[in-house]
Amino acid sequence: QVQLVESGGGLVQAGGSLRLSCAASGRSFSMYAMGWFRQAPGKEREFGAGISGSGGSIYYADSVKGRFTISRDNAKKTVNLQMNSLKPEDAAVYYCAARFGGVVTSDYDYWGQGTQVTVSS
Repeated sequence: QVQLVESGGGLVQAGGSLRLSCAASGRSFSMYAMGWFRQAPGKEREFGAGISGSGGSIYYADSVKGRFTISRDNAKKTVNLQMNSLKPEDAAVYYCAARFGGVVTSDYDYWGQGTQVTVSS
């Protein structure tokens, strides 16, 4: 069982930056791939970024590639999402997710409660 708690959301102007963090509890954190997803009002939840248990494999959605960076610290059981050059269309509730095994863009087993990111134009 993995429990996830996100933090770091807030209000930022377009072009600004935010850093989201996700703290995990449970055992064998390094065996879980981690992902960041987001859901804007009226839209489906979408994959943003994912990282393998070792951190050696990373994937980004085209919409965030080059602007967002996912990283993890297995000793601290945390995964971060550095978001730069934010756009109004990045505004959403951001969710941290975990799955046992390899990194994929869907099919995650555990989810955090979400953190709101608002981008003003």
